[in-house]
Order: sequence, then structure tokens, then C-alpha cells
Amino acid sequence: MRSCDGLDKQRNTGAGRADELRQGVLVVRVLLGEFHTANSCYAESLNSDTSVLVAPRGARSRLCPLRGDRLQPTKVLVTGAGGFIGSHLVTYLKKQGYFVRGVDLKLPEFSASDADEFLLLDLRRWENCLKATAGMDHVYALAADMGGMGFISAHHAEILHNNALINIHTLEAARQNQVKRYLYTSSACIYPEYKQLDTNVTPLKEEDAYPAQPQDAYGWEKLLTERLCIHYHQDYGMDVRIVRFHNIFGPNGTWEGGREKAPAAMCRKIANAKSKGENSIEIWGDGEQTRSFCYIDDCVIGIYKLMLSNYTEPLNLGQDRLISINELADMVAAAAGIRIQKIHVDGPQGVRGRNSDNSRLRAVLGWEPEISLEEGIRRTYCWIEQQVRQKAASASAQHVSAGR
Repeated sequence: MRSCDGLDKQRNTGAGRADELRQGVLVVRVLLGEFHTANSCYAESLNSDTSVLVAPRGARSRLCPLRGDRLQPTKVLVTGAGGFIGSHLVTYLKKQGYFVRGVDLKLPEFSASDADEFLLLDLRRWENCLKATAGMDHVYALAADMGGMGFISAHHAEILHNNALINIHTLEAARQNQVKRYLYTSSACIYPEYKQLDTNVTPLKEEDAYPAQPQDAYGWEKLLTERLCIHYHQDYGMDVRIVRFHNIFGPNGTWEGGREKAPAAMCRKIANAKSKGENSIEIWGDGEQTRSFCYIDDCVIGIYKLMLSNYTEPLNLGQDRLISINELADMVAAAAGIRIQKIHVDGPQGVRGRNSDNSRLRAVLGWEPEISLEEGIRRTYCWIEQQVRQKAASASAQHVSAGR
């Protein structure tokens, strides 16, 4: 297995590029009718304000025919653009030549956004959804209040309330603003708990969603919004796409704090143990619960291929390789180059087993995820190990400074 050295060099180059972008970004803040400019892209998100971040020009734009003989760039909105999948999707869409507007409550945490403009908006509010979708041709709806199993199993009311507001408002605003195409990002959490009681679970087909019995509020809200998108298609002729993610992971995502998902949490635990010369880590439950995991690069390609397709029904997007959490821990340890001792403790585990049936994905898109789990874990571990080192170095420097 390759080491992290090559990736470290790439990340150092990328960090310099991100710094250049931050210096070149123009920030226009709309505050009570006044416009202000600054050279920092870290504008604060205020309750009733809009912060518009306009990225440097120069990238080519994908063109689409509009009125008459004029050609204008296809304008796409990515909600949740400050998050893990959303920030990666913005970068991918820019490379395809689109004009991209990103919207979120926050900017991406680990790199500058590649969006042409970035609006800091709370999409739980109706007027902000109208503002976000105005003038857009396509919408990629990723905004959500979510996290790993520890978070979604303990915040049912908050998640259902916030995500219902976000999705109902965004979908209706897109309709009123005559958005041509709308892609909603759902989740494998919509599948019934009664079909996921065994570690050797039968892969889940799209039609397995009913009779409905998601395990938690996060899954119920996702299923509700799927139905809303379908009815908007049926009643209003809205051109919709619905994708069901199966455990997406990769660099530049949350890796600590309680909202991280299993691969990131495992990478953090093992990187911490390695940095301290230890070899034991805690795992929730017996570790025999099973999942499939899909690397972020495959995820954004799948999203884009689905948007370009004519398929309007829900579609799985994930790997179909089943692995236990214990096996995942061993894989991460191999990427770290250490051997580990697993200590099993009480904690939320979610369903006993979950895997994606990709038969329809292959039939509809003529494609399926290609990056191996081992390679995806290696890339992710190397990035998280670097974050752990940087945090430790920062804490040490602060301690030394405080002691002077």
C-alpha cells in the first residue's frame, strides 16, 4: 500500500493554490442595502444578511442556448456547498464548465470554494430560498442538517424540523423561479429497518423503500422529500432527479466533533493512536455491523451522470461491497501502517447491515463506482492524519506561547 508522502506534496501545492484564491476573491456583503468589499472570503453568516462571494473569473463556462441566437453559461446552484459532498461537487461542476452558485450557512472548512459566487444563506427561510434559486437553470439540492450515527440518533426533532423547512422551501422556490432541472440528494437511511436486521444483508433495491419504516427521523424526512419531488414532477411537470447516497466518504469532510461518519471517525481514532505510540481504539458495539462505503470522487461523477440522464425515479448511488466495521478498522490500520487492538464499547450502531443493489444504477447510467475501498481509505486516512498532526502542532504552539 502506498504511503501518504505523495499526497502530502500534492496537498501542500493545493494549500498554496487555496491561499491564492482566498486573496483573489471579492466579497460583496449586502447589509441593509449597503455594499461593502473586502479581500477575505471569510464573511460571517448573519440572520437576515446575504454574503456574496464572487470567485476570480477565467474558467471556461458550459454554454446553453437561451433566447434567440444568444448563448449564455448554464447556471447551476449547489445548496450545501459549504459541506463535504457539496464542496467537492462545486469543484467538479466548475471543471465541466458551468457557472456555479454555492449556497450554505458556512464556507467550506478545509479549502476555498471554487464557486463563481457563494451566498451565505439560511435555507430554512423562504425568502432566502427564492434568492438562492433566482436565475438558476439547474439545482443540486444537498443542503441538510446531518451527521454520523451519533448525531442523527440523538437529534430527531431538530433534524426533521430543519430539513423539512430547507427542502420544502427550496423545491417550491425552484418551481416559482422556473428552474429547468432539480436534483435532490436522498439517503440509504430511507430504507426500512426490517430489511436491515442481519449483517449478511440482502442488497437494497430502490423498490425496497416501501412499506416504509426508516429507523430515524433523518430517514423519514428524506423519504418525505422524495415523495414531494415525485409529486412536483407529476403535478407541475418539474424535471426532477433523486439520488440515494450510500455512505459517502473522503478527504475535506468532517472528521471530529460528533458529526463525522464511520470512515472519518475510524481514521481519526487510528491517527490519534499512532501519533501517541498507542495501538488501541474504541469501536461502538461488537463491530460486526456491516455497510458499504463509496468514495467521494465516484459520488460526484454519479451525481452528474444522473443529472444529465432522463431518469426521474429514485436511484441508489454507492459501492456494493459489504464490509464490517471491524474490517474497516483493520483496513484503516493497514493504511496507517500499524496494528491495532479493538476495544468494543456501548454506542449507537444504526441498522445491523446495509448494502446497495447497483443493478438499476448500472442499467440507467451505464456506470458504477470505480475507486476501490482500499484506495479511498488510503487517501482519506492520509488527509485525516495530516489534520491530526496539524491540530497537535497548533495545540503545542499555543501551550508554549501561553507559558511565556
